[in-house]
Amino acid sequence: MKIKAIGALSAAQALEPMDISRREPGPHDVQIAIAYCGVCHSDVHQARAEWAGTLFPCVPGHEIVGRVAAVGSDVTGYKEGDLVGVGCIVDSCKHCEDCEEGLENYCDHMVGTYNGPTADAPGHTLGGYSQQIVVHERYVLRIKHPEDQLAAVAPLLCAGITTYSPLRHWQVGPGKKVGVVGIGGLGHMGIKIAHAMGAHVVAFTTSESKREAAKALGADEVVVSRNPEEMQAHTKSFDFILNTVAAPHNLDAFTALLKRDGTMTLVGAPATPHPSPEVFSLIMKRRSIAGSMIGGIPETQEMLDFCAEHGIVADIEMIRADEINEAWERMIKGDVKYRFVIDSATLAE
Repeated sequence: MKIKAIGALSAAQALEPMDISRREPGPHDVQIAIAYCGVCHSDVHQARAEWAGTLFPCVPGHEIVGRVAAVGSDVTGYKEGDLVGVGCIVDSCKHCEDCEEGLENYCDHMVGTYNGPTADAPGHTLGGYSQQIVVHERYVLRIKHPEDQLAAVAPLLCAGITTYSPLRHWQVGPGKKVGVVGIGGLGHMGIKIAHAMGAHVVAFTTSESKREAAKALGADEVVVSRNPEEMQAHTKSFDFILNTVAAPHNLDAFTALLKRDGTMTLVGAPATPHPSPEVFSLIMKRRSIAGSMIGGIPETQEMLDFCAEHGIVADIEMIRADEINEAWERMIKGDVKYRFVIDSATLAE
């Protein structure tokens, strides 16, 4: 089946309209008519080959929401017309320890929604900057938000779960002091979710201009990280810090703010490494620097249900498909509050 999409033919070229093909739904497949797709920083890194192993043509997009258009003969959990989402995962081995524990995101054979191996033409997965997608039912998620919020739900499929998973894993909740570093696509979700979990939330930003915006998102306090006095005031006080910044920076300024046994988890993925952290800062207070990647399918469903229950969606700016190149340039500059979402209906035009 031929459909319209937007993708890159090489790392050096702008995104352009293209026709791609999707398989007919197999027995366990769900065919989804895509309504909206969020625009993630990973899309740029992959399509511009800033991350290794990019396969072309590259059709990015892993923050997908829409309606079920058809289901395979053995699908029982979904029916035509259901509101559903697809995140960063469309396949995994299904039988390793990680998959059996619902942590498909850590499976060594996890297949990404784009640029992953598949039997379908052209031999690698093509993502959500397109009109339709066909996905095995295991990797499809149910959306319980009201339909008029659907576009703003899309970024939850990556930015939402990327921040929810570590907040849940490190048991953030009432009585915990939590920092969120960076107020972008990931950070703005981290603030909303940590606030809804009942933590005392402190947002860190390099720009004074974001102070009021961070408070509006749910931060109890805001620290301008370039201000040494503001940083000093929080020394040895955090249970947990979620660092969403995707550019290399000095981690020591933040580890110094952790209590004994505190953890800073990195979810931003820089194209080049951070400067090596000061080991004594970790040793002297048994502090940890950790990493976390998206979340498994059960936890992603849990996150969607949590966000529906608490009325949480992303703050978005809707764009037409033909505005994608301009949107990428703006996103790289941080000129979006806080996530672009493509209106997939405009692909047909």
